[in-house]
Amino acid sequence: MRVSDHPVRSNVDRVTLMAAFDAETVLRHYDEVDGGIIYDVALEGIEASKVPTLDAAFLGRLGSRLGGEGLPVSVRGALKAASRAGAVLYPIDPASLLAGPDGAPPKGAARMNNVVGVSLSLGLAGMPPHPAYEAVGRMFAKKPAAAEANREAARRAYAHAATLPEFPHKLPGIPGRRGTMLVQGHYGSAIGKMVAGCRFQSYYPITPASDESVYLESNERLEVVHARPGFTSVVQTEDEISAVGMMIGAALTGVRASTSTSGPGFALMAEALGWAGINEVPVVVTLYQRSGPSTGLPTRHGQDDLLFAVHAGHGEFPRIVYASGDVEESFYDTCRCFDYADRFQVPVIHMLDKLISSSVTTCPRFDPSRVSIDRGKLLGSVDGPYRRFEAADDGISPRSRLGLPGGIFWNTGDESDEEGHITEDPQLRITMMDKRMSRLPLILEQVPEGEQAVSFGVSKYTVVSWGSAKGPVLDALEMLKREGIEVGFVQVKMIHPFPARLVSSLLEGAEVIIDVEANHTGQLGRILRQETGIMPDHHVLKYTGRGMTCTEVCGALRRIVSGRGREREVLEHGA
Repeated sequence: MRVSDHPVRSNVDRVTLMAAFDAETVLRHYDEVDGGIIYDVALEGIEASKVPTLDAAFLGRLGSRLGGEGLPVSVRGALKAASRAGAVLYPIDPASLLAGPDGAPPKGAARMNNVVGVSLSLGLAGMPPHPAYEAVGRMFAKKPAAAEANREAARRAYAHAATLPEFPHKLPGIPGRRGTMLVQGHYGSAIGKMVAGCRFQSYYPITPASDESVYLESNERLEVVHARPGFTSVVQTEDEISAVGMMIGAALTGVRASTSTSGPGFALMAEALGWAGINEVPVVVTLYQRSGPSTGLPTRHGQDDLLFAVHAGHGEFPRIVYASGDVEESFYDTCRCFDYADRFQVPVIHMLDKLISSSVTTCPRFDPSRVSIDRGKLLGSVDGPYRRFEAADDGISPRSRLGLPGGIFWNTGDESDEEGHITEDPQLRITMMDKRMSRLPLILEQVPEGEQAVSFGVSKYTVVSWGSAKGPVLDALEMLKREGIEVGFVQVKMIHPFPARLVSSLLEGAEVIIDVEANHTGQLGRILRQETGIMPDHHVLKYTGRGMTCTEVCGALRRIVSGRGREREVLEHGA
């Protein structure tokens, strides 16, 4: 957790205060702590080799570090190393802290360790206790006995914190700010789908995408405002192939439909994505990336799937690949993605990732009044002859829906004529392919430039990036600015079709281009070179499965500006 009196967009490398109630936490993170370590005194005697969740590679590195200092490879040795480096140690005995008059801890005392750790941390930092007590009460509102037991644990922890050695870092607290809320990352896209009028979502459980669908299932009914529909039907399917098929079927009925998945699931959806493409079905696929290939790092972060999203599916068909940079963006971008799908009658792949999905953050309250719904050429009635794939002037045909009187149409996975009947006529093939693919330049023409790419200023040294790297980059640039170093930043949101002319114009004046992203090959950098001819001079990449920190991004950029940077800077914090 990182707290500040100004907006927080990323994490940092160093830890001011750590509360540890298991051996692995101490052993993995002791050398990151600058301030203090609260820990269960019962952990001290545990040897690293006895902790089953520590793999051999890590044990080898840990042994080298602690052995090099002449310390035992154990929790006691790690704590000693942290103390030597300046960390203040706060050993506690949770059982004694919570013990009753008879000296025995209450039933379920171990389940209160989180409340004890948080309350000790807040007490050491000088935070007022009442917000913590109120939060505990809200958390256990339906269980009065548990609420009182945890409040008592919090009170005792606060009281105990007052007896401990002084902690040098203080948090006096600030008044709550109106219009601000605490959200988890997947709330942005889930609530965005509700507000955008998405009425059907299918999914097969997969990390980290499932959280969005579970949230939708828990909040299927939304307050109806100004006659806007407020119900989203959520269906858990038997696999991802079924999920994408059901989504397409729902969209054919005229409702806004989506699915949510991660890389392995999206791989199974590729064939049906092409079916949606050739049949001009507007659907939204929310792609929460994690590290691959195969199962890869199933509970970790990555931006590995960009090129996959751009090229998924055999043959050529138009699609939009769109990337959000943070939770607030994801709400408004989700609504835009449904508009894009309807207006241009294409599949839209909305790129998010594990870092955005799982992060809990404060952000400005989402404002549904800023959202308008554009269903494009969706027909409410049909008079006279109807051809679903008629060659319209702008390449987008009026769209009927299943059951609309007079709006009968045919769908097939084969090439078809204007009515939807199968054809292999070469001239019709040219007509239909040109019709569909003409949407790519139309998209760049009609989508506002501010929704395609965002410039945060351009300097001699300028970063190009996308997705969740936005927060670490912006924080790193602020850190560099305090040192008198100016670095620009262009965030690309419309990845496909790529806004080559716009991005080229935004980069005018930049002499050194730095590509920052969380994958091995610099996938956005490849697209930038392919579409504009601009080759990044440096790549700052991270593929450990952990999110970027502003500290390590700042360090890499500082090295590049000073002339000490390598062409390929690989970030390893958390390794």
